Amino acid sequence: MDLPYRAWEIGLIAPNYMEVWVESVDVVDMRGFSFKRAHGGTSSIQNPPNNTGDPIGWPARPGVGATRPMTGIDLPKAIYVRWQSLAEPQTYDARIDIPAWAREEMITGHAAFCRFDGQHITAYRYAVTLGLAPGGVVKAWLTGACLEPIEIGRFEGTVNPDGPSGGRTGGRYALPLDPAAQKYLETHDIPFDSW
Repeated sequence: MDLPYRAWEIGLIAPNYMEVWVESVDVVDMRGFSFKRAHGGTSSIQNPPNNTGDPIGWPARPGVGATRPMTGIDLPKAIYVRWQSLAEPQTYDARIDIPAWAREEMITGHAAFCRFDGQHITAYRYAVTLGLAPGGVVKAWLTGACLEPIEIGRFEGTVNPDGPSGGRTGGRYALPLDPAAQKYLETHDIPFDSW
């Protein structure tokens, strides 16, 4: 499909202090082609010092997150994500089915005013942002510059029985927690029911 922009994107976010390591984001596009490890690594997250952040719930306007362009990949039919929830720790797998209305929205231009440069533009919701949280929760939104995000849905992953890195690390998780995240988790419970 011809897109009205260079490439659509996948973005990754996590609640404050609830750090994740994304082992793999796989995409099945509308042509039926499968793209393994199209994205992965760290998500966009904030770990404010002195427990001043709030990990409860999702932001009213989630940003695009840590993104990667899906160059050469048609619009998504399904996205699979495997991530390590470092706050617990636990490893999860989830499937996010992208409905037809969301793909149609991704190629629909909208008149928008961008406050950062004062310009009126035609803007697109070109990114699928995945919010990854403890308990295997995934929230998906369509996002783009200068437009309000639209929720695609909330999904629940399953525990990966092989553990981190497919069992190749003897149960060791990819990264240690950031000191601010470690301090928060030592003094607060994980708000599992808030996502």
